[in-house]
Amino acid sequence: MGIIIWLIVGGIVGWLASLIMRRDAQQGILLNIVVGIVGAVLAGWIFGGGINEAITIRTFLFSIVGAVILLAIVNLFTRGRVR
Repeated sequence: MGIIIWLIVGGIVGWLASLIMRRDAQQGILLNIVVGIVGAVLAGWIFGGGINEAITIRTFLFSIVGAVILLAIVNLFTRGRVR
């Protein structure tokens, strides 16, 4: 059951981060899930805390911040390309 929760929350976090970074039209649901999960791992690494923590408001917000940081890094590498 945990993996299903990860996919759902990862999709929501990735979608919110893509809205914040204005990349929503360029991403599909699969990429939103990947960005959300990798953003959560990145946030756990930056802000401390384990990846197996329960989903709380704090961990959800940190996951969004991590996903936004991840998308900002992606934007640095794709800035000059035609969209």
